[in-house]
Amino acid sequence: MSKISAAITAVGAYVPEYVLTNQILETMVDTNDEWITSRTGIKERRILKGEGKGTSYLAIKAAQDLIDKRGIDPKDIELVIVATATPDVKAASTAAFTASNIGAINAFSFDMDAACSSFLFGMSVASGYIESGRYKNVLLIGADKMSSIINYEDRATCIIFGDGAGAVLFEPNEENLGLQDEYLRSDGSGREFLRATYGGSSFPLTPETMEEGGQYVFQEGRTVFKNAVFNMADATIKVLERNNLTKDDVSWLAAHQANKRIIDATAQRMNLEEEKVMMNIEKYGNTTSATLPLLLNDYESKLKKGDNIIFAAFGGGFNWGAIYLKWAYNSIN
Repeated sequence: MSKISAAITAVGAYVPEYVLTNQILETMVDTNDEWITSRTGIKERRILKGEGKGTSYLAIKAAQDLIDKRGIDPKDIELVIVATATPDVKAASTAAFTASNIGAINAFSFDMDAACSSFLFGMSVASGYIESGRYKNVLLIGADKMSSIINYEDRATCIIFGDGAGAVLFEPNEENLGLQDEYLRSDGSGREFLRATYGGSSFPLTPETMEEGGQYVFQEGRTVFKNAVFNMADATIKVLERNNLTKDDVSWLAAHQANKRIIDATAQRMNLEEEKVMMNIEKYGNTTSATLPLLLNDYESKLKKGDNIIFAAFGGGFNWGAIYLKWAYNSIN
């Protein structure tokens, strides 16, 4: 009997209609298009508008896009994982609400939060369920409404983040396609440098903390940048070395879209050609858990069965790592 591996067999995505451009941000904070573009590579980002619309709205839309494109019956989905740092509410699962709304009535579900590494870590978890042989259809969604925790008077963070969602379906594969290897790490001592502090059990929200903006994302940019550059590059090199891969064996680098300079530094460490680096940060900014699946959706038509893809991410916590995956299908588009 062939060894079962976990392969991505379908993708879907959703981004909100409203486009927040650098030019609009110039009217909101002390910044300008040239400054933002040169330091981040971002030109615009999408923002979800509308009363009561949260991360589940994004996740449901992305899941429905995947279901429609693939033509699958939601009742066949056995597990729904929503990777997110911005759940709809505390305690109640965003994944459970998402699963019910897409008709995945036979699935169990849960949320995962590893900040910007949530989707990367979710790939490992989803693959584990498939490789166990107990499950055949696992839907992994990366979704974040970052605008809900961004202070649009703080130019250090408001220029970076956007809203969006992407979804992938994992299924069993016996052709040695799908997830091949992973190198995942975390360091809790780094959480003080990138966090949304208040609203958790150690730091409950009070009128005083809300007045001070404690519910918003805080980032110590230089420290985060330094750690992201080193750790993302280091993780990708370790995965390449462990699997005896050279740059010529790599078809694509799918790196977390946090900052173009971080992505470029990771690619340079791999000696990878620019045309092999997936990039859409200029359109969406940093959508946190959604960046990797949004890349797959945007590049789906270019991916070929057997392509070697290296995924990499770094997020608050600190959490980081890399995954080596062989693409399982040719797009019909």
